[in-house]
Amino acid sequence: MAISDVKLPAGVSAHPFKSPVLLAEGLALNVAKQLSEAIAARGNAVLVVSGGRSPVAFFQHLAKQELDWSKVVVTLADERWVPVEHADSNAGLLKQYLLKGPAAKAQFLSLYSAAANVEQAAEQADRLLGELPAIDVLVLGMGDDGHTASLFPDSPNLAEALADGSRRCWPMLAPSVPRQRLTMSRALLASARHKILSISGQSKLTTLNAAVAGDDVAAMPIRAFLQPTLEIYWCP
Repeated sequence: MAISDVKLPAGVSAHPFKSPVLLAEGLALNVAKQLSEAIAARGNAVLVVSGGRSPVAFFQHLAKQELDWSKVVVTLADERWVPVEHADSNAGLLKQYLLKGPAAKAQFLSLYSAAANVEQAAEQADRLLGELPAIDVLVLGMGDDGHTASLFPDSPNLAEALADGSRRCWPMLAPSVPRQRLTMSRALLASARHKILSISGQSKLTTLNAAVAGDDVAAMPIRAFLQPTLEIYWCP
């Protein structure tokens, strides 16, 4: 199966690449271009990325792009509620692979805080995100269960995080891994000017195919983002 076999909704475009390396390079070039255009137009740029192991090569390529990094704010679509030193911290991943060299000049906004509990941490992140300028570029990933960011099927707070409320950050649980998480709301993620979904491998293509075939957003939250202007980057 190739991504051309998936019946994508109107207005959703696909960019196929032959390998993960080529995808990482192509994605980094496109994201750097969008950030440069945002800086030229508005004087600053906001980039929201997803964590996990998949985007590491993309982060490494993006860090090498010529950009006025001091005018870029970087934050995460979601974060595990663990300190930055923890192996599972997405912020730690960014510091290791993206925010280095010239890119270290970017301002990083952390969703994590050492609050008494994850609910208070989410409230604190919500206040911080309230001061964030509009998101220029959002890069999402997707799990085999159809989750994106930390919008997991069957998680407590999922319905609220998917609703069009004013709250920007929600505490969430990944059903498979009992680690508490923080996630941007659907509304905040969907407000990004440029939205990209980056996936690789056949299993993700199978998941995408299932997602486009139905419309129950709670069952597969990625469905909320399969809307016009989404760009999907895919490689085998």
